[in-house]
Amino acid sequence: MNEVIVNRHHRMRHHNLFIQLIGTRWTWMHLRQVSGIMIMRLRISDPRRNRLSKADKKRQRRTHLLEVQVARLGHRGAAMKSEALQASVIADIVLLACVGLRIIFVHSGGSEINQWLGRLNIEPNFLNGLRVTDASTMEIVSMVLVGKVNKHLVALINKAGATAVGLSGIDGHLLIARPSPNSSQLGFVGDIASVDPTIIRPLIDNNHIPVIASVAADLNGQPYNINNADTAAGELAAALGAEKLILLTDVAGILENREDPRSLVKQIDIKGVKKMIEDGKVAGRMIPKVNCCIRSLAQGVRTTSIIDGRLKHSLLLEILTDEGAGTMITG
Repeated sequence: MNEVIVNRHHRMRHHNLFIQLIGTRWTWMHLRQVSGIMIMRLRISDPRRNRLSKADKKRQRRTHLLEVQVARLGHRGAAMKSEALQASVIADIVLLACVGLRIIFVHSGGSEINQWLGRLNIEPNFLNGLRVTDASTMEIVSMVLVGKVNKHLVALINKAGATAVGLSGIDGHLLIARPSPNSSQLGFVGDIASVDPTIIRPLIDNNHIPVIASVAADLNGQPYNINNADTAAGELAAALGAEKLILLTDVAGILENREDPRSLVKQIDIKGVKKMIEDGKVAGRMIPKVNCCIRSLAQGVRTTSIIDGRLKHSLLLEILTDEGAGTMITG
């Protein structure tokens, strides 16, 4: 088996990430053709390895084999409305899986749900930005997210050369839901009460890509529409001890000046981003995304990023280049 180690000066600091080339359909020429950029500076060994004891080496192998990337993708943004960008995201996921990263892909699908509600002559109803979900709407949410969107994404990943497995939060008690505080008005809209990643571990250990729909059930088996799929991804990342949480959205990232798209904040820590919220520089639907990142970092995820899904190959740019494709938040 060939072992190639990524330069440790990249933003992900994967100085000991093994890239397994044997047994895949990808070559480095393929990788460069897909990405359109020189995606890695490679070297054959890390000089520090000679100074490690056998026990340290064993521990190091165990550590980097547990590294997981959790990508959360919303169907509301441009990244999934455009077929070209959708193909770009799928290609990135497959490429990253082929070079050794373990990807978990969490998705929602608001626009698809609205389309199917319209076909059934049901008017979508929202309260403070959250979908009001009665029993009939919950049935449609489950059918669309679990039965249609999820399987469509699985098929695209499989077609691109990887092996994806479609799940929802209901499968294997992966996500346990509880009613949202204002459930009397919202209906079957839930928050994440707990996470049990047991069903996920064998999949990523066998190089499969779990694709998870943001639907969960409570302890009585009642399904809930999770009101924030970002939170579902963040809680899952924390439960798995993920290396990184990435939220793909339809904005450039966190802006110093919300009116100036050129004022992108490339990297910031928890203290800095909290101050931006206090100063009103982070507002609107960016606040729950930032809070999701903060909570994930507090629970042990090493880094989080909010990146621009409208940018072609944004996942590759974020993980494999120094520039990135949005805002990285660190602990």
